[in-house]
Amino acid sequence: MNRLKEIREDRDLLQKDIAKLLSITQTGYSKYEVETNDIPTETLKTLAKFYNTSIDYLLCLTDERKPYPKSILSNEKEEIHI
Repeated sequence: MNRLKEIREDRDLLQKDIAKLLSITQTGYSKYEVETNDIPTETLKTLAKFYNTSIDYLLCLTDERKPYPKSILSNEKEEIHI
């Protein structure tokens, strides 16, 4: 199963919910889940923040779901909610 689909379903969300968060169509988001389209870096950052995980986890580079500590270079303190 695709990691994006897995983490989305763990939160009982629909593709259209995440598409709305990303300001794209449900079809556009679906293409990320089925790996038809590559995910832009800013979109990956948004998803990692929303799911409170790392980009590495979303891309299946690690099985560790816990996010990395925040960078001191990042001044972004906002949380993302649907």
